[in-house]
Amino acid sequence: MVGRRLAEASFMAAEAAGPLKRVLVPILLPEKCYDQMFVQWDLLHVPCLKILLSKGLGLGIVAGSLLVKLPQVFKILGAKSAEGLSLQSVMLELVALTGTMVYSITNSFPFSSWGEALFLMLQTVTICFLILHYRRQTVKGVAFVACYALILLVLLSPLTPPVVVTLLQASNVPAVVVGRLLQAATNYRNGHTGQLSAITVFLLFGGSLARIFTSIQETGDPLMAGTFVVSSLCNGLIATQLLLYWNAKVPPRKKKE
Repeated sequence: MVGRRLAEASFMAAEAAGPLKRVLVPILLPEKCYDQMFVQWDLLHVPCLKILLSKGLGLGIVAGSLLVKLPQVFKILGAKSAEGLSLQSVMLELVALTGTMVYSITNSFPFSSWGEALFLMLQTVTICFLILHYRRQTVKGVAFVACYALILLVLLSPLTPPVVVTLLQASNVPAVVVGRLLQAATNYRNGHTGQLSAITVFLLFGGSLARIFTSIQETGDPLMAGTFVVSSLCNGLIATQLLLYWNAKVPPRKKKE
């Protein structure tokens, strides 16, 4: 009788846990970790906790990336100016994002470990177009978007050898460093950060810091992790400049331009 009741209780517990399991497995946890934590109730199992934290952070970064650069886009549109933004810096950032996305897709990494690159890429392309548009180079901006789309299709196709994709990812570090230094030099030369969005900069800084942990945990790829370490340092530089130039004003003459 006691054994029968225990079996019934286990069955009812399994039935009640069914919806929770469908939510957590495999989005946040592998099945073995779900059983370890929610069947055996070993909630402090360190390896599984690392996986849960990494997956949660990764999905949070991906979700947040939908909005990261929108403040920058809206700030440019509102001011009808891209004053203070370095086109070369934005394009180099686009190269880095493209490298991360193509490399991750080619290596079949989990979407939670790189998904923000897709959404940031779309927003960065938009910013590139807006910079050209407000420099009265709209035709050049349209041509740039069309050429970029074509290049992206080629990179994601079987025509591109894996070694080219790896080299593209390896180029992320110099692209990020040079791009951020160009923006930092523009800020220093102007004595202000112009239409650079503080929200976007600080979100990018926080996201790149979190990505160091998630890339190590989910991909184990030193190239990916190293890229995010360098990206965090460079984003930190721009964030520091924003704080230093917080009260600096754009000269009236430049506002008019």
